[in-house]
Amino acid sequence: MKYSLMIGRFQPLHEGHIKLVQTVLDEGRKVCVLLRDTGKNKKNPYTLAERTAMFRKAFPIEDIMIIAMPGLDIEEVVYGRQVGWGIRELRLDSKTEDISATKIREELK
Repeated sequence: MKYSLMIGRFQPLHEGHIKLVQTVLDEGRKVCVLLRDTGKNKKNPYTLAERTAMFRKAFPIEDIMIIAMPGLDIEEVVYGRQVGWGIRELRLDSKTEDISATKIREELK
């Protein structure tokens, strides 16, 4: 089974993230979300368990796999030539792309 991989902090999972994942699901693809373990701090107020629960609430389906990587904070994705997969940027409408998790966290304070 092939998946589209999305890597992120999702601090918190918001409507922009949900729309991004749903766009890929609507294409008939499965999604694998790799949750970065950033630790809990001012910039990252939610635990891995809390963020996993956010995804399960938003996507209670089998077409999305969540991999929480304890102790692993991904900084970059590196690949060699002809690896058999590509990197694709999805562009959403400007209203959705203006959603900011940073602003959401500030509003929660």
